[in-house]
Amino acid sequence: MTFTPFFIFFVVATSSASVAFGNFYKDVDITWGDGRGKILNNGKLLTLSLDKASGSGLQSKNEYLYGKFDMQLKLVPNNSAGTVTAYYLKSQGSSWDEIDFEFLGNLSGDPYIVHTNVYTQGKGDREQQFYLWFDPTADFHTYSILWNPGHIVFYVDGRPIREFKNVEPFGVPYPKNQTMRMYSSLWNADDWATRGGLVKTDWSQAPFTASLRNFKADACTWSNGASSCTSNNNKPWFSQELDSASQKKLKWVQQNYMVYNYCSDTMRFPQGLPVECTVRTKK
Repeated sequence: MTFTPFFIFFVVATSSASVAFGNFYKDVDITWGDGRGKILNNGKLLTLSLDKASGSGLQSKNEYLYGKFDMQLKLVPNNSAGTVTAYYLKSQGSSWDEIDFEFLGNLSGDPYIVHTNVYTQGKGDREQQFYLWFDPTADFHTYSILWNPGHIVFYVDGRPIREFKNVEPFGVPYPKNQTMRMYSSLWNADDWATRGGLVKTDWSQAPFTASLRNFKADACTWSNGASSCTSNNNKPWFSQELDSASQKKLKWVQQNYMVYNYCSDTMRFPQGLPVECTVRTKK
């Protein structure tokens, strides 16, 4: 569903939304997988499974336009090579917007790769990849997306790992006028996910299972062209940006755990790096 940018800015900038604490029965629909996705513990836990026949996935019942989104995930343990667990926001249509977390499985003992991307008007190619500083299969960890008019920030356990700024004045589209749903899925991608497709999924280890809990959307929801936001006050996330302490945390992650950055890949972009990689903006 698409709205004019001015109308969206006026409504959202003067509004707030209620925080939706997670009950998966109320918050999501399992949309594919023929029973491989399961809601358990009275709606407090959701598991996605993958076997050779199929993976599984879900989408949020609500559509959102700006907000702060948290999900706790425990990823596929042991030999997860070839599998991808995804958690992302996405709009509809051929010129879609999308904000991606994808967790690329690996052989037992080798680290997961956190693959992030931002699509605007159907164009992505903005990959940044990271290792994690913990074992994401041993326990639940919180993965968050902040999406407001000025910034998109990816967080892991409250620590920023990536920031994508709105630099529209320099000709770079920014997700601002298409509502998005939250999606999560577990699927086989052994043609590319692990070491560029060299390591294939070991189906003798199936079924593979990822677990999700505590989905929270502090966001403006949209239904039938109307917003859940009121005109009473604003939410902190709407104007949130990274302060100096958060910038230091971001720099620490990027210096120590980043394994790929499209903004440094001059071989991939011989005609020059993408504009958003070279623009300097005021904090």
